[in-house]
Amino acid sequence: MRQPFFYAHYMGLIQLTIKGISYSQTQTGAYALVLSEMEGSRTLPIIIGAFEAQSIAIALEKEIRPPRPLTHDLFKTFSDRFSIQVKQVIIHKLIDGVFFSSLLCEKDGKEEVIDARTSDAIAIAVRFLAPIYTYENILNKAGIYLKLDEELALEAAEEDKEMQVTLEDVMPSKGAYASLSLAELNKQLNQAIADENYEIAAEIRDEISNRS
Repeated sequence: MRQPFFYAHYMGLIQLTIKGISYSQTQTGAYALVLSEMEGSRTLPIIIGAFEAQSIAIALEKEIRPPRPLTHDLFKTFSDRFSIQVKQVIIHKLIDGVFFSSLLCEKDGKEEVIDARTSDAIAIAVRFLAPIYTYENILNKAGIYLKLDEELALEAAEEDKEMQVTLEDVMPSKGAYASLSLAELNKQLNQAIADENYEIAAEIRDEISNRS
């Protein structure tokens, strides 16, 4: 008998939680959804659209109710009416900076896996109180550590003594990343993380990943 999808893959999954949503400083109308692993220090920034960001924010804020149901609210109502449960969301693939996700749904004991955009999948997961997972290899490739190691922190502290600069002072435009060396990219990645600017950190991370 074939094992259900959830049990067959559970051991290789890492659970994530929503750390926050921030406005994109480089893409008009875009937002950075920041996920963090439940038992660790890595975060997973994902660029999403304004509608999806609003939908996730409304679902997280229980006291806010739109006058009419949003698309993800309609999906939840439809699923409840026909006894369909979303059991979990899995961010299972990353290609050229694009995250791919699946919804694991269940009805009458039968499981089905449905492909979904990651932003939609998370907006739905919040409404179903469903856990969000990803794989170790995706976190290894795209995850960003919340804390720098001690040596890098000490080095940054010494540089700060010499000259205080903001991220905007040193950050090139998105199209200029290709002209930077890996050492320069890693330095600016550390600065973006220190400033909690995860949207810019995600862009630099993708540039570093493309060179690997």
